[in-house]
Amino acid sequence: MIKTPVVYPGKPYPLGATWDGEGVNFALYAENATGVELCLFDSVEDDSESIIILISERTHQVWHVYLPWAKPGQLYGYRVHGPFDPLNGHRFNANKVLIDPYAKAISGTIQWHDAMFGYNLNQEEPEERDLSFNEQDNAAYIPKAVVIDPYFNWDGDKPPKTPYHKSIIYETHVKGFTKLHPAIPEEIRGTYAALVHPVSIQYLTSLGITAIELMPVHHFVNDSILQDKGLSNYWGYNTIGFFAPDVRYSSSGVLGEQVTEFKNMVKEFHKAGIEVILDVVYNHTGEGNQLGPTLSFRGIDNAAYYRLMPEEKRYYMDYTGTGNTLNAMLPSTLRLIMDSLRYWIIEMHVDGFRFDLASALARELHDVDRLGSFFDIIHQDPVISQVKLIAEPWDIGEGGYQVGKFPPGWTEWNGKYRDCMRDFWRGEQAMLPEFANRLTGSSDLYLDDYRRPTASINFITAHDGFTLNDLVSYNEKHNLHNGEDNNDGEDHNRSWNCGVEGPTDDEWVNTIRNRQKRNFLTTLFLSQGVPMLVAGDEISRTQNGNNNAYCQDNEISWLNWQNADTELLAFTRKLIHLRKNHPIFRRRRWFQGQPIKGIGVEDIAWFLPDGSEMTEEHWNQDFAKSLAVYFSGIGLHSKGPKGEHVYDDSFYIIFNASDIPLPFKLPLKKYGDKWTKILDTSLNKVDEPMEIYKDEDEIRVDSRSIVLLQHPII
Repeated sequence: MIKTPVVYPGKPYPLGATWDGEGVNFALYAENATGVELCLFDSVEDDSESIIILISERTHQVWHVYLPWAKPGQLYGYRVHGPFDPLNGHRFNANKVLIDPYAKAISGTIQWHDAMFGYNLNQEEPEERDLSFNEQDNAAYIPKAVVIDPYFNWDGDKPPKTPYHKSIIYETHVKGFTKLHPAIPEEIRGTYAALVHPVSIQYLTSLGITAIELMPVHHFVNDSILQDKGLSNYWGYNTIGFFAPDVRYSSSGVLGEQVTEFKNMVKEFHKAGIEVILDVVYNHTGEGNQLGPTLSFRGIDNAAYYRLMPEEKRYYMDYTGTGNTLNAMLPSTLRLIMDSLRYWIIEMHVDGFRFDLASALARELHDVDRLGSFFDIIHQDPVISQVKLIAEPWDIGEGGYQVGKFPPGWTEWNGKYRDCMRDFWRGEQAMLPEFANRLTGSSDLYLDDYRRPTASINFITAHDGFTLNDLVSYNEKHNLHNGEDNNDGEDHNRSWNCGVEGPTDDEWVNTIRNRQKRNFLTTLFLSQGVPMLVAGDEISRTQNGNNNAYCQDNEISWLNWQNADTELLAFTRKLIHLRKNHPIFRRRRWFQGQPIKGIGVEDIAWFLPDGSEMTEEHWNQDFAKSLAVYFSGIGLHSKGPKGEHVYDDSFYIIFNASDIPLPFKLPLKKYGDKWTKILDTSLNKVDEPMEIYKDEDEIRVDSRSIVLLQHPII
């Protein structure tokens, strides 16, 4: 131990702990603090610091010091002095060791203890608890930040840069994807390393995935209230370290190695042509409301990071349902978010972000402002503006549902697409106009802003809600395992159990359920926009009716590879490759509904079962649940392997969402002479016999099914 450590003033930039090859610079933003102590620890088992360095240098609001003898692997935290004045928004408490907001690695997880709170949990008057002051030292219970060596051999790594219109996004959880995979070594299952094991890579590439969207990997807080129930925050939407890949997904157990393992994962995905998109949670932190723990931001400078109630600064504005909201209007918080995004792009080589509850970041004062400072700074940033930016375009606050209202340059999780497709296939009436709009890219949401169909991230299911299997198997949520008396989770699922709630031996019910799964997947991959598939939907993963499995780090959430539905997997693979092979299903521009110049046929046309074109009157028939659409590939071209222009085939898609079979007359004379049926969702097999049809032939389309006809370009 260094008894009289040599220290230098250091620099205010960059924030965090930065090793320069000789020593480490520490810099911490704490605007309202009156003093900052850098606390160094020798090991993760230490219950007190080995060295305390009082930082005397302050440039503007940044406290900084340089330690010429420090090196990677050093464990550290901060104690921050200042007023404990909750009524005015200040909750400083120097009895608490705090995690550096810019920590690149964090040593472990929180050990819950009363000392983790800035107030006394046993205060006699519960409503006044957060106004009390807790003098207990938390050093034994808080995980420590770790100084890292940023060097990594990227070996010429190049991002795939897959354009949106060629993207197939696969949403998954790092742990859940491989935890039960029998072909992956048990010692690495559930880790970053397992995600890029050759078995995982082969599965994803054979499926046709171009981008993997990882549920939160930023170091997160496992809530004490869940641990007390024997549960855990499995999803991870409770960030405390915006620069640190979570140590729980590391296979090595070595301090700081989670960073190297994460980088290697990205490098291996890139070698396979797969982009890495991170689901990020910049709208709140894991510190909760005024009754939450003091872990980092609250103790460093509560008023400089969070949105506080303007009249009662003791309380937090909550647009997220988690107790607090980060204040993206403040320069310090905005800088934190932008520095974090740039770090993951430049140092970790990720290819994009999906922003959780993005509307909360766009709020200027109270209203959502699509031209707010958050968007301004992203649009002008030469690094962040060039990667994939995906918004979850809502939060829980008033006016927070902003689907279709994010600026150009952004894509959005299209919740209206999800709701429409679920309603259409469960047999709701008056769905045809919206169904047609969603199928062709949701022009009502994106066309007026000169955005393209690829602004819409189309999905039927997501991590939040029913799986695809459960969507067709349950009418009601079954969340008792969550310990909240089934009161949590969405009540309005737009699901249909096909007549029986849950698993059944009824052959007819299972036949309809399998057909519905194929209908949803077919609709998803034949729609304009960017399809997102949730991990496991392609193998009929079930959560046993749980539509809010955020706290289930167990077989409820993990993919069960032993019981994989191989027929549905083969069907999904066929759909994805059909989409990838035919530009008509992934157009970069809108359909016009007009004759193609020099060809004389429309690029798109809609038809009734009797073969006549749909009129305005037909669109407004509430009872109608069936229609057909012609997609012309004649005027659509892409470049072949030698740079030549390759024109696409044309397709005729028949959708029958009614509960009875219907005959469809084929009006195909002007579109081509012979059409081949290449897909029929009423058949539980991938390679059904190819049938040839001509103009005015009649084709029987089974109830609740899709038929796809193809006419090749000669």
